[in-house]
Formats: sequence, structure tokens, C-alpha cells
Amino acid sequence: MDCVRISTGLTPKPLPTERLTRRRSGAVIAALVGAVAMAANAAELLPAEQAFRFSARALDDHTLEARFAIADGYYLYRDKFKFVATPDGAVIGAPEVPPGKVKTDEFFGKVETYRGTVVVKLPLSAVAGQTVVLAADSQGCADVGVCYPPTRQKLTLALPAPGAGPGALVEATPPKKNWFQ
Repeated sequence: MDCVRISTGLTPKPLPTERLTRRRSGAVIAALVGAVAMAANAAELLPAEQAFRFSARALDDHTLEARFAIADGYYLYRDKFKFVATPDGAVIGAPEVPPGKVKTDEFFGKVETYRGTVVVKLPLSAVAGQTVVLAADSQGCADVGVCYPPTRQKLTLALPAPGAGPGALVEATPPKKNWFQ
């Protein structure tokens, strides 16, 4: 049933259906603003390989040094590290992981975390001069409240001959070359 409005010179009150439409459009606008804000935050997040840059080198024929360069605004969990070497003859002993900073985390409770750079020494039983593939599992979060799933990064290292000294640092994800510089 349509109502006929009669002008009294005052600002007319909206009909009940008009009020409901305004509320709905306000809710839709609020939802869109929230979605755009979330998308903007997600667009600023680095891929895990860039947020947690993994590299390693052979210190000698029985020790590897694994490094994570952690981007500003990100952190890694100490208890989420796992290292595996192949071929099967290469066995990694107990990693020497430095103590982290204790944090009460909303996802995992009381944990130790790292920011900046963390260096882990890995005892290795393998044949000198052999090439090994080192796989590193890690998990971390961004300060904006987004956590990454566990991430595996791999790299290949040549073990030096006994007494030859440390090898070169190898990056799992080398920086991309800019062809226009």
C-alpha cells in the first residue's frame, strides 16, 4: 500500500522501509571498508621466503651454519625449526639454537622468538667434498597479526675438504637481478 505524503513544511521522516535500506547500505559500506583494509594489509605482507630469508654455509667438513635474516615487523618461532640433509649418508645432529626472546603469543602461548638475524650451527656427519642439500623448516608471523604456515626452504652446499676453511654463504632464494640498473 502506497502512502501519499502531504507537505507540512518540515523535513519528512523516512518511511520504515527507507530506514531499513539506509541501515543495510551502511552495513554494506562498513563491510567493504573492512575488506579493503584487510586486502591492503595482505598486499603489504612479504612472501615467507622474503620475510625469513634462509642461507647457509659449510664452516668445515662436519659443521654447517644456517642463517635466517628476518625482515623488520616479522618474527620466527624457536621451536619450529627443523633441518634435514640429503643424501641419506648426511645426518644432522642436534642443532645449536641460541636462546630466543620469550613472548606470550596469541596462537602458541609462551614461546621463544627471533627477530633480526638468527644463526644455528648444525653438526653434520657426511663425507668431505660431498654436496648436500639442506632443507630448513621454519614458521613465523608478521606483527600485523598474520602467521605463515610452516615453510620449507632448500639450498645446495658443497662440503669443503678437511682444513680447507669455511665455504661461501649460499642463499635459498637469491635476490632477483634488476635488469634496468
